[in-house]
Amino acid sequence: MNSIFEAIMLICFGFSWPFAIVKTVRVKNPTGKSYLFMTLIIIGYIAGCIHKILYSWDFIFWLYLLNTLLVASDLVLCLYYQHRLNRNKQS
Repeated sequence: MNSIFEAIMLICFGFSWPFAIVKTVRVKNPTGKSYLFMTLIIIGYIAGCIHKILYSWDFIFWLYLLNTLLVASDLVLCLYYQHRLNRNKQS
């Protein structure tokens, strides 16, 4: 029960990332996305995972891991589409 508010926070954040991923795939243009922001979010989620492993293991670990994977997926897609845009500009 101690982690219920942490779970609510992670679930709310977790619902946001699939929309961002779908938008990235649909638009195929990462303009306006902040790579620094997404990297910092990933680092924060990884820190949450490490904390759960070392100090207070519970189901919240899986929410941190899921959110990490969602943000990392969006970041990889953005990098991929940015590379494609740059390659097309050079052609």
